[in-house]
Amino acid sequence: MTIVNVHKAKTQLSRLLAQVENGEEVVIARNGTPVARLICIQKPGKPRFGAWKDRISIDDSFLEPLPEEELAAWEAT
Repeated sequence: MTIVNVHKAKTQLSRLLAQVENGEEVVIARNGTPVARLICIQKPGKPRFGAWKDRISIDDSFLEPLPEEELAAWEAT
């Protein structure tokens, strides 16, 4: 874990972010008191085909034509 003061964090932010991306934790301190912690956000995984299977369902009416009044409302915009 690296501890840096606010001034150093402002002037070397890119370097500190690179450290965080490599898995290191960086703490920013003001007057020697820890104020913030920089940690890496986990990168999202690749989407899996079929991941939502059995989690959602679509009613058969989804494919039916819209009622005339609703269709007219969409066409008016």
